[in-house]
Amino acid sequence: MGKSRAAVRIGVLALLWGSTFLWIEVGLEALAPVQVTFSRCALGAVTLLAVCLGSGRRLPRGWSIWGRVVVAAFFCNALPFAMFSIGQRSIDSGVAGVLNATTPLWSLLIGVVVGSERALRPARLGGLLLGFAGVVLIFAPWQATQSGGWGALAIVVAAASYAVGFTFMSHCLVGKEIPTISLSAAQLIAATALTAPTLPVGGLTPIEMAPRQLIAVVILGVVATGVTFHLTYRNIAAEGATNTAAVGYLLPVVSVALGVVALHEDFSLRIALGMTVVLAGVGLTRLPTRAETRERVKTADDHPTHSLPRQ
Repeated sequence: MGKSRAAVRIGVLALLWGSTFLWIEVGLEALAPVQVTFSRCALGAVTLLAVCLGSGRRLPRGWSIWGRVVVAAFFCNALPFAMFSIGQRSIDSGVAGVLNATTPLWSLLIGVVVGSERALRPARLGGLLLGFAGVVLIFAPWQATQSGGWGALAIVVAAASYAVGFTFMSHCLVGKEIPTISLSAAQLIAATALTAPTLPVGGLTPIEMAPRQLIAVVILGVVATGVTFHLTYRNIAAEGATNTAAVGYLLPVVSVALGVVALHEDFSLRIALGMTVVLAGVGLTRLPTRAETRERVKTADDHPTHSLPRQ
């Protein structure tokens, strides 16, 4: 029964998170990229702030913490959100979801550069190379008529930015005895403040939205940004980071399926092969080393039940 509930939670989170690219695509029908970015940050911030205050929590205090929150908000929210909005003007939502799955590859590469990944085993090195080979397959630089190259590059930048942001958060924000709902609310507030100055660059044009587009933008901000951001932390607390990481393997499937069904996007054999190669590469990089396996077993034996602080 417990495993069934865990599977349902993973499935719901993957559906909500993977639908992000669909809502962005619909929102871009009426809004400029900077307007989509600002609106999702603002709506997500309002949502999480309401949850934070409603649960009796407070926002973090102190210039030091807020300085770190701003850095995390830039790399994990403001920059990637902007890149997704810009990129999806020229590429399909399904392709954006596939390219977003390269985040673990960038995380591994960053670990090698900064020295946290000291022993890059052949399996992980092979996974890294295989994953980026999948990205090249999706880019298809050999096709002279292939459009959307700059859009795909923007999504790759977003995935790399996520990797930088997650690394920074794990080292500088997590484990500081601050409720995660407080941190996530503060982070989206900071992202809104960082995004607001970009509005004069094409973001002050008159807005005419159909009900379909308005609903998409609201869902993007409230659900796909605010609620999903909070649910991710909740799922980590309930199931652990390793099980939650399984969501990453489902995102491309969800984004591609929604793009094909809801937006009638093309799904070519090349994209299918690229997605398979990317996910295979990510899977190889996620294989634990023997030392990590022994450490997990030891931790499980020493602490049979554990969770993160209450939300």
